Amino acid sequence: MTQTDKKVDVAIIGAGPGGTTLGSFLRLYDKELTVKLFERETFPRDHVGESQLPLVSKVLSEMGVWDRIEACGFPIKVGATYRWGNSDDLWDFDFLAGGEFDDKPRPSPYSGQRTFTAFQVDRAVYDEVLSDYATELGCEIEFGNGVRKVYRTGDRVDFLEMRDGSQVVADMYVDASGHTGVLRRAMDVEIEEPSALKNIAVWDYWQNAEWAETIGIGGTRIQIMSLGYGWLWFIPIGETRTSIGFVCPADYYKSSGLPIEELYMKALTSEPRLNDLVLNARREDKLTTTKDWSFVAKRMSGENWFLVGEAGGFADPILSAGLTLTHVGAKELAFLILESRKGGDRAWMSGEYARRNERRVRQHIQFADYWYKANSHFSDLKQYTAEIAKGSGLELSAEEAFQWLGTGGFAEEDGGVAGLALNRFDRVQQMAGKLSKGAGQSMLNGYNVFTLDTADAEQITTARFEEGRVTSAPALKRGPKILPLDSLFGTMIEAMTGNPRFDDIYRNLVDIYARARIPFDSYNQQRVWECLDAMIRDGWVQRSLTKDLEPITHSYLLESSIIHKRDS
Repeated sequence: MTQTDKKVDVAIIGAGPGGTTLGSFLRLYDKELTVKLFERETFPRDHVGESQLPLVSKVLSEMGVWDRIEACGFPIKVGATYRWGNSDDLWDFDFLAGGEFDDKPRPSPYSGQRTFTAFQVDRAVYDEVLSDYATELGCEIEFGNGVRKVYRTGDRVDFLEMRDGSQVVADMYVDASGHTGVLRRAMDVEIEEPSALKNIAVWDYWQNAEWAETIGIGGTRIQIMSLGYGWLWFIPIGETRTSIGFVCPADYYKSSGLPIEELYMKALTSEPRLNDLVLNARREDKLTTTKDWSFVAKRMSGENWFLVGEAGGFADPILSAGLTLTHVGAKELAFLILESRKGGDRAWMSGEYARRNERRVRQHIQFADYWYKANSHFSDLKQYTAEIAKGSGLELSAEEAFQWLGTGGFAEEDGGVAGLALNRFDRVQQMAGKLSKGAGQSMLNGYNVFTLDTADAEQITTARFEEGRVTSAPALKRGPKILPLDSLFGTMIEAMTGNPRFDDIYRNLVDIYARARIPFDSYNQQRVWECLDAMIRDGWVQRSLTKDLEPITHSYLLESSIIHKRDS
């Protein structure tokens, strides 16, 4: 090796949230590890992807960086306002019941209501805070030094040749380069594009745009407004700075004949609600465009390399899932690398990591397709939504369409609760219900006997990525569906075993919760009924009706304090 060569334990390509989250967790749990990040750009720099989901806040807290992010004063995201679906109504999708946000001083700790909210971040600031924190933990970061070439032997990376001419040799290489996919491309990893809709996104930043609404101290909702040919986002990312973007099919842009800037301003000025908010604002003239094509990498790892974040898969931004998938995936990969250095089964852990992350991205892609298909305002997108429907089987009833969303299973392994791609089951039900008018039907309703059906299921072990470790958890697998045998699902199985009648199941649950000294209140009841619903949908429970017991009446409110139509 020459004087300019670098030898490290873990080499990470990219210093965005994926790379810095990975590096920070590695150093938090193993201060002996040498971790180096290589970033082709220099910070600070703007980047799209500013709207988060609450799970990111949990990851930031686990990393120990919550206080620094909160001190930046980013707007607090309490939810989103949509104009979507089959009417011109505005709908609020809130993280807090009724959007009720206490007027508390900032900065605030990660506790109480803040555990249910998210941030809307200025990525020029956010990414730099994360990179500074990773550096303080002992990661080295080289900015302005991207990868020139990846040298490989078969499926193994030998070393990286950098822009400055140096060579990087590592025990493990990680691609956190986002859409660029430096390692993904170098290792000839194929991608799949499940969606028929090929969008582009164009955005700029505005100074002094009015917020659509201010809730408490620093709280607001992002705005998502559909047009006849695409949709607009409006995301305040600072006290005076707002990200405003427009998404439409690439073919629509080409056929419009308009320059990209003219198309962008036409979209914004044609939406009265958002246009009013920028009347006294000014653009920063940083207009940027990119393709927003959803894809999934067919492999997430190799002999000594991994993909993380958008290098391994990207879902349409309509659900603001990008940063959530990236942060969560980076944390899991960090724990995998740490565990493998302790002698853990890398092949098994790598398979679990790939399966979980691919499942999340695919489900978000499906959910996004569902949103586009359900939007009657997209009068100019009929040919595209028809292709989506044809390719995804969306010419279905509302209930069948919701079932299609759970192709990968409604039994969410993260936290052992019912859900879909890190979204809680009841909220997915409500969102789907608003789009398709009726998807909120509970599978419990009208029945009173629920029999566990595990025929032909294979006993497997799944991974739990917690507190710096990767542990195994028992589960059943049948086809693509997986049923955890621990946590809430395990509780439900215990209550059902030998007792298929609902009255017996209910009494058993009361007893189980009493022994654990946990109240079996309305909140906990809702969670277990969601698990039972998910088990029915995934084929793990067969339902029937006996005449000597009243049938259950159970449903999901399609309008509630979480999802509701605006008064004005």
